[in-house]
Amino acid sequence: MAATDKRYNDLNTHLRARFGCRVQKITVDAGMTCPNRDGTLSTRGCIFCNERGSGTGAHNRGLSITQQLEQGKQALSKRYKAKKFMAYFQSFSNTYAPVETLRCLYEEAIGVDDIVGLSIGTRPDCIDQDKLALLQEIAGKRLVWVEYGLQSAHDSTLSLINRGHDAACFARAVEETQNRGIQICAHVILGLPGETTTHVHDTATFISRLGIHGVKLHLLYVIKGTRLETLYRQGSYRCLDQTAYVDLVCDFLERIPDDMIVQRLTSDPHAHQLVAPDWSLNKTEILSQIHSELERRDTRQGRLALNEGFEDSRSQGFE
Repeated sequence: MAATDKRYNDLNTHLRARFGCRVQKITVDAGMTCPNRDGTLSTRGCIFCNERGSGTGAHNRGLSITQQLEQGKQALSKRYKAKKFMAYFQSFSNTYAPVETLRCLYEEAIGVDDIVGLSIGTRPDCIDQDKLALLQEIAGKRLVWVEYGLQSAHDSTLSLINRGHDAACFARAVEETQNRGIQICAHVILGLPGETTTHVHDTATFISRLGIHGVKLHLLYVIKGTRLETLYRQGSYRCLDQTAYVDLVCDFLERIPDDMIVQRLTSDPHAHQLVAPDWSLNKTEILSQIHSELERRDTRQGRLALNEGFEDSRSQGFE
């Protein structure tokens, strides 16, 4: 585990050790869409996702990748004293385009001064050998993270949230991405409808078996214009309270390998879009409570992780 006063292996410490300075991600909107939105799989999307796909809207405002990165550099260098940056292709599915289109986007990003790498958010069903070959090529000259949305290892949950793929699809994408010099991150949501503590533990175990490099944990919060908002207002969905979320995060950290890089411990909802829960806006307090709970338990990342007998990476997930 990286040398840190935290009880988990955080991304900032990892990047500082690698590059010798503060490295900050800059969110980039490349104008992508998603097969779960454009009719390929569905037009409804996941129940928690609105029409913007967590995007900034920068592409619709006519800002190029370079312009977005330059603006981000200026803001983040002031706020965090960052000297190096990663371009984070965030909104929708950022491998869901022809490979030559992707090449132009990615090459433009790494051509900007002080951009040391790419983080590419996408779905596990939006990757193929040609796209992986492109990412492998870029990984030969820059740090490349691919962030695959899993959300849960339970296929019943994935069906309920209209995810459009199963856990086996995620495992296959991970297997195909490995051994290419590409770092792999899993996105997991805590508080999904119908899920219990056991479901969350299962998901931690599932990703621990796959040999991935990082994880992002998200709180399921309700935003305007989603089907989750409808369920919430009907009383069919109830958000986690802060204590329950903190407990689940700590449980999760205990069950993943201590060398897995924790990229995120909670979400960053936009206040003007948020319906519930209100406490999710206070990220500083949430992180403080997580740190306090880890200390109270006298525990840390990896304490309960499996050390042997991992299943094949083609594991089918949980029913």
